[in-house]
Parts: sequence; C-alpha cells; structure tokens
Amino acid sequence: MPAKDFYHSTVKNALIKDGWIITHDPLMLKLGKKDLYVDLGASQLVAAEKTDHKIAVEIKSFTGRSDINDLEKALGQYVLYQDVLAEIEPARELFLAIPHSISEDLFEEPIGKLLLKNRRLKLISFDPKQEVIKQWIIPA
Repeated sequence: MPAKDFYHSTVKNALIKDGWIITHDPLMLKLGKKDLYVDLGASQLVAAEKTDHKIAVEIKSFTGRSDINDLEKALGQYVLYQDVLAEIEPARELFLAIPHSISEDLFEEPIGKLLLKNRRLKLISFDPKQEVIKQWIIPA
C-alpha cells in the first residue's frame, strides 16, 4: 500500500463537501500480476441523467525542489493510471488534484497551457486551507 500524499485528507474532505461519495481509499487497479493504487475513487449521482458519475483522483502536493520535476512524475503516473483505467474501468474519469496555487502558476505558463490544449489531463484545483474544490479543469 503506497504512502498517502500530504494533502490526501484535504482533497478527500473537499470532494465530500462538493457532493462526492468516497468509494475507494485508495482505488486499487489490478492488471495482470501488478497492483496500482490511485489515491481516491469517488462517485456522485447525477440526478438529471440518473447516472452514477465515477472518478479516480490522484493527489499531488508539488512540494519537491522543482514544479517541473513534480509535473513530470505526476504525468507519468497519470498516463499509466489512465491507460489501466481505460482497460478495466473505462467509465471512470481520472483527475489529477493539485493545490490551487500550483494550478494558477504552472498551468498559466506555456507548458501547462500546452498540456491542457492537448488534453493530456483533467485537473482538480483545491484550496488546502479551506479544504474546498476551487476549480474542475476539463479540457474541451
């Protein structure tokens, strides 16, 4: 079982405040003999559609020496989890949860804008102090 990210409880609480039910903590992905663990699995009933919307959330603090180095590691994990989810649970959407300050800084830079433009990832921006979701960033 992997260690929990520094903001694990913060993001979990923010999702609950946003109306999500935490279904897995962590969400185990099994493919062949290998087990992978996404930080959280959650669901939310979409009343208008009468469907259960399911997500997986990988949480990253970006507390390393370099935001770019942290981004490279996070993207590697994200791509791996995305491909495995597409195989075993294609209806579940994967999100990367990052502090709002990182979202504002890194994803306003050309490199972050490029990742969003190319639809490389979906983001959840959260406020660590208030334990709330600030923004869902889903490239069109």
